[in-house]
Amino acid sequence: MRLAFMGTPEFAVPSLAELIASGHEIVAVYCQPPRPKGRGQKLTSSPVHAFAEAMGLPVFTPESMKTQDAIDTFASLDLDAACVVAYGQILKPAVLEAPRLGCFNLHGSLLPRWRGAAPIQRAIMAGDRETGVQIMRMSEGLDEGDILLSEILPIQRDDTAASLSERMATVGATLWTRALAAIERGGAVETPQVGEPTYARKITPAEARIDWTRPAAEIDAHIRGLSPFPGAWFEAPGPDGPVRVKALLSCLSSEGAGHPGELLGGDLLIACGTGAVRLLRVQREGKAQQSPADFLNGFALPIGTILG
Repeated sequence: MRLAFMGTPEFAVPSLAELIASGHEIVAVYCQPPRPKGRGQKLTSSPVHAFAEAMGLPVFTPESMKTQDAIDTFASLDLDAACVVAYGQILKPAVLEAPRLGCFNLHGSLLPRWRGAAPIQRAIMAGDRETGVQIMRMSEGLDEGDILLSEILPIQRDDTAASLSERMATVGATLWTRALAAIERGGAVETPQVGEPTYARKITPAEARIDWTRPAAEIDAHIRGLSPFPGAWFEAPGPDGPVRVKALLSCLSSEGAGHPGELLGGDLLIACGTGAVRLLRVQREGKAQQSPADFLNGFALPIGTILG
């Protein structure tokens, strides 16, 4: 089939690789434009952009797919279909209707649960036991299209957003070959979504802050769901004022109780509203990731310190 691929982050790369390997003609790859990154704020291409260029594919990076020029360029590609994976832009009906067979999206949840921008993070943060990947026909509404294929994945007790995302990206990529074959021969079964929708809104910096008054299980899920990005964070007292620290990995502890936010042990055991969590990996603002021992070795926090 003659395809356009539309995706931006690392999550989308396995899908593009699978489509190339399956022999489809990828005539265009659409990504978000290069963005400033790192301390030097150097313009950096997205993972999909870099991979597509390495494979010799033409890459388009319009700031907006809503302009008439962008719509006309897309329509001129004479596509059979478009495959979309975390592209990062809303597509207007004129774009969705341009390919002969339509536009199809790989989404990282079991719709209609967790429609929107952050389904993987929200599923972990909510304590969900399972999630999945689905290919759906795109419609004008937000993640409201009919479902073609699904694969259910359990959420492991120690999953972070990174580990779950990697697993979902790999499994999701394998769905494309079956979905496109069914679409091409006219045999795809498209099932309407059933159930009450929930929405995976973007994570705000304020929301990422750890509220130590919450139960330990909720805080642990909060930390894992936001790891590695944007990272759940708290404040620790420093010699020159509060220091922001990201908690990137944690586990529940069966020992210890105290005032919420109280440091109970020298291995970063911290009291919560009920129970306690042990932080396993942290990162001070502007520093590399550290183990609890390395963190405490260079950042003196006596037992009983209250973290904010």
